Parts: sequence; structure tokens; C-alpha cells
Amino acid sequence: MLTDHAKLMQFFSEAKEVTGRKKLQKMIYILQKCDFPFEEKYQFHFYGPYSEELSLRTEELCNLGFLTERKEEKSNYFQYHYQITGDGLDFLRQFQMDMPEMTEQIAMLKEKSSRFLELVSTILYFDGLSRDEAVEKVHTVKPKQNYSQSELDEAFRFIRTIRPLQ
Repeated sequence: MLTDHAKLMQFFSEAKEVTGRKKLQKMIYILQKCDFPFEEKYQFHFYGPYSEELSLRTEELCNLGFLTERKEEKSNYFQYHYQITGDGLDFLRQFQMDMPEMTEQIAMLKEKSSRFLELVSTILYFDGLSRDEAVEKVHTVKPKQNYSQSELDEAFRFIRTIRPLQ
């Protein structure tokens, strides 16, 4: 049980700070699809792949004092910022994990917007389909996002970059 928490803590120790709950969901999902050993189960939801397990695990880590969750009020919504704490780093040091290095992938993901990561994660959710079928699915399940052809092309390029061996 705590191994999954420790894997998530390893992610936060490398990420330093993650801004946004949706972005956190998409980052972990994309890393999972890149064969990083995150075990959270995902279902398709309003904003693409979503894991209730990840939400609960993150909340538990905050309640234990291993992560801080800072809530920032925006014009019409709240944005959440997550960072590992000193106690979180101490907790992480107690685990001998064979977790692959993911700093480069995390940096690539952090550079992108939540909207873009929503598109990428949605495409990856349908990764058993051909490119054309995946694009059709994206337009079907995300019609209000109105993704342009250039956004779709960029998303497929990004996937090839972050998952070079697949």
C-alpha cells in the first residue's frame, strides 16, 4: 500500500511543484502510459482520463503532512499547488524503490498547459486505435474543446517525443 504512496512522493520530489489538480491527473496518467510504474486506475471522465485513487492518495499525503496543497483563488475558480514537504522527503528516504528516472519527462509535462495535457492523455487513452480513429474519438468525446489540426499534430509529436520507444 505505501509503495504506491512512495512512488507518488518520488514524482513530487522530482517535480518540485505541480500546479492544478487536472494537470496532476494528466501528468501521472501520461507517465503511466510511458511505462513508469504508477498503479492508479483511470477511467474516462469529463476532462479525459481521471483516477479517483490518485485524488484520494494525494489527499492522504496532504493529510499526513507529506505534501502541501495551496489553494489560490482565480477569477472564477480555485487553482491548487502541490509541493513535497520535509516530512515527505523523510518518508521517501525510508523506501528503497527501483523507480526509473523521470525528471526529463516531468519537465516536458510541466511546460505544457492543462488543456494540451488533456488532449495528449485523451489520445493516449485511445492508443489502441489508428491515428485517424483516435482523432475522430477526440472530436467525439471532446467537441467543446474544438482542438485544431495543429494542436492535434503537436500532441502526436509530443507523444512520440515522450514515448520514443513505443
